[in-house]
Amino acid sequence: MTTKFVKIFLRLAISFSFLSAVADRFGMWETSVSVWGTWDNFLEYTQLINPWFPESIVTVIAALATILEVLFAVCLIVGFKTTFFAKLSGILLLIFALSMTFSTGIKGAFDYSVFTASAAAFALSLIKEKCYELDSLLEK
Repeated sequence: MTTKFVKIFLRLAISFSFLSAVADRFGMWETSVSVWGTWDNFLEYTQLINPWFPESIVTVIAALATILEVLFAVCLIVGFKTTFFAKLSGILLLIFALSMTFSTGIKGAFDYSVFTASAAAFALSLIKEKCYELDSLLEK
């Protein structure tokens, strides 16, 4: 297994995980596999894992997280500033994992592999080898 392959795999795995979560918030997944299924359910979950924030700003927090996840996913897929966006992804995922841990307990963060995803994003940020093959495929 080459470093280039690992880097491409990490870029795509993190990106598609972000995009899948965003799609779920807008009901794009079948209800049998959906976690939230609707934006309102996602807002309730955001409040649940962030009880220290006033309810009046939960929508802002949820919208910001959603926008960042889409932005980070797109940048990682196309290979734009991969090191930078991988670090930001790691930070965002770590914040999410810690929010889950402090509000509902560590089991959920472990069960959903949020710490693992955060570690993967930080690992991606350390891989300096370029992946021109994927980048050139995505440009076509």
